[in-house]
Amino acid sequence: MKTISCMNIDMELLRTFSGETKEYKKGEIIFREGDHALYYFQIEEGKVKLNNYNGDGKEFIQNIFGKNQSFGDSMLFLEKFYPINAICLESSKIIRVPKHSFLELLRIHPEISLGMNACLSQRLYYKILMTQNMSSTNPILRLKGLMEYLKSYYEDDCQHCFHIELTRQQIANLTGLRVETVIRVLKRMEKESLLKIVNRKILY
Repeated sequence: MKTISCMNIDMELLRTFSGETKEYKKGEIIFREGDHALYYFQIEEGKVKLNNYNGDGKEFIQNIFGKNQSFGDSMLFLEKFYPINAICLESSKIIRVPKHSFLELLRIHPEISLGMNACLSQRLYYKILMTQNMSSTNPILRLKGLMEYLKSYYEDDCQHCFHIELTRQQIANLTGLRVETVIRVLKRMEKESLLKIVNRKILY
């Protein structure tokens, strides 16, 4: 089971439970670190990144999401503030459902609730694997951990067919490596047939 397969909720069902589509411009903030979780978000069109910054102001990208993917879901079940920001990487249309309406949706449609539990468990599983690899001093293991995590959100499971839609700088921000190191390691991974690079696109 792939992570994305369980949280692509039917748009019309979301609208039945007070879902509304909101348009965002490139660079617009959907929510900020420190905000309360008030909505369930699912992307109709566009891309969104989740990020935060360390004490020195360096950006760390947590994830990047695209069409039909949801984000920030786990915070709907906690009385906590967001520990991250959600920012549009391009013009986007996002359907959002008020928290109380979304929880009512889960109550009435328990099969979606079960799917959400499976989805969150799957995300946690791959997040743990990625964290383990991130703790390695081996940059190849760091990149592999990231790519396996990103690939877990998509249904295709073939070799060298998943497009890593990240810039070298974004990969560096996600892995804590220097961009020069990322470029060098990607070339090494290509030589070892761990991935392909076609017209600068990374295929994993």
